[in-house]
Amino acid sequence: MPKHTLFVCKSCHCSSEERPETSPLDGTILSDKLNSLCVEEFPADKFEIQPVKCLWACSQGCVVAVSSQDKPTYLFVNLLPEESPTALLEFMQLYIKKRKGAIAWEQLPKVLQSAIFAQIPPVIL
Repeated sequence: MPKHTLFVCKSCHCSSEERPETSPLDGTILSDKLNSLCVEEFPADKFEIQPVKCLWACSQGCVVAVSSQDKPTYLFVNLLPEESPTALLEFMQLYIKKRKGAIAWEQLPKVLQSAIFAQIPPVIL
């Protein structure tokens, strides 16, 4: 079974706030919270959280992408580090269970319904 990956932009920060010079950015906080929750929820052979330096959506607050082989990639934007981790892990459970990875908007956790930015079709080789 292919591994499912949640890419988290570590350099993201909510656009309404100034970037802090010493405290962690919102993307790093989100990544840390996801890692803490994920340890208990998912086996390491099915799912990984991959922090990335930048996802090039800087005006969109915290940004994550979800991807797996032969499944669509989902892009979520404007995520709040306090509210989003549980919803993202709920989404990951749906995504892993779906053979083709297609998830209807109505199935998204409420927090993610306004955060979904794109569903990119899978590359089929």
